[in-house]
Amino acid sequence: MLRPLWKPSVALAGSLAVAGCSGSDAATTTPAFPTWHNIQVNAVSRMAEAAGVVTTTSMKPDGSLETVAVRLRDGRRLWAYPATMAGRLPGMGVSAPAIVETAGGEAVVVALDPARKGRWNATLVARDAHSGVQKWTRPVHSTFGPQRCGRYVCLSEHTALAKARMVVLDPLTGKQVWKLPGISEVEWSDAGRVLLLRLSDDPTVESYELKSGKLQWQQPIEQALGPGIDLSGGWAFGAAGDNLVGYVAPYTNPQSRRVSTFGLFSVKIADGTINWIRPSVVRVYPSGNPGYAPVVRPVDRQGAYGGFARLDSESGRVVGQITAADVPGSGWWLAFPERMDKLGFLKHEAKGSAFDLASGKPVAVDQERSWSFCVTDPKPLPLKGQPPGFYSTAAICEYDLATGKRISPAGAPPPWFTGSQDGWRLWRDEKGALHAVNDQTANAPGMYG
Repeated sequence: MLRPLWKPSVALAGSLAVAGCSGSDAATTTPAFPTWHNIQVNAVSRMAEAAGVVTTTSMKPDGSLETVAVRLRDGRRLWAYPATMAGRLPGMGVSAPAIVETAGGEAVVVALDPARKGRWNATLVARDAHSGVQKWTRPVHSTFGPQRCGRYVCLSEHTALAKARMVVLDPLTGKQVWKLPGISEVEWSDAGRVLLLRLSDDPTVESYELKSGKLQWQQPIEQALGPGIDLSGGWAFGAAGDNLVGYVAPYTNPQSRRVSTFGLFSVKIADGTINWIRPSVVRVYPSGNPGYAPVVRPVDRQGAYGGFARLDSESGRVVGQITAADVPGSGWWLAFPERMDKLGFLKHEAKGSAFDLASGKPVAVDQERSWSFCVTDPKPLPLKGQPPGFYSTAAICEYDLATGKRISPAGAPPPWFTGSQDGWRLWRDEKGALHAVNDQTANAPGMYG
């Protein structure tokens, strides 16, 4: 996503802590759920998972990147190969590999390797997810990175050129299935269709039949939020049942000083019909995915911020809020407990405050544990051969709101942050180590997708 990453159940019987012998450390006690952590990875991108394999982009001590694959059930490292970025913009964060499970049950990881031919900047390489054996390659001039789209791979290529396009590729052969002019990003897909954000002066959300590339519907974002959209401020999307919830962030034009149109909206996945809109609200961080547990703050025409509200992603209705008058002065960071039923204002090394979201009333902070960003002044990654300004995907830590101190050892970050797929929740800590727990949380997108 083109956005700065840093702007302000039932236990399984007999389960054991599991850890692979290659780069994983076993927990010292037996937890309630299967869990592992791998401290030999320095994950700097989001993670992708399919067919029992987790893949991510890791940064090595010398600043170079590599694509890493680990086994989902125990965190054991399966393979790693050098990786690069070619044409990705720093505000988008480090690109993650794509992993696709084919109709036949095979799993393929697709990532960018350093260039293999002189006039190209990178090479798109597909590998067997479990063994790392190469399947096919495709030379690349510039791209934002590969994405899974159903059973296929989607790639916007030549993104730095006038002839930019998105191609849909067969993950087993690399054969082009269909293509679209311009730059597109996958926001949702299943076995039959893919929903794309078309990046242009008049951005649209469009649905295509995956096998044929036939356009099924299109919805201009200005139709939902109004004229004046500029995607330079960033965006985020997430699925909520049968709907897709989108967020467009504000952008201030440096010449005119005008602020672009921004807010949240929801469309039906089936036909693109607009369900609801929440214009002139900004998404706050940390918080849930727009399609799961969005927390927003209204901004008036004069640029003044209001209070905070949690929305229901299905209906767009406010399910909890606090007023602007209740927001404390300065020096705080937002913090949320596991269930996100309270909103906390964390003050490091000092007593903070908290409010019940349902009633809007203040609550005592004694024994109140909440989660917030681990660091408030992240440093850009010292990436080798890349433009400056890339940051790791953020990590969150657990805090005692009564003292402002970090809680150690902390538990697993909450589902609103990690998301969940097939009962597994994955996250990186502030040092880049990978963690996982299988606590049978229902499927849901995390803060970053």
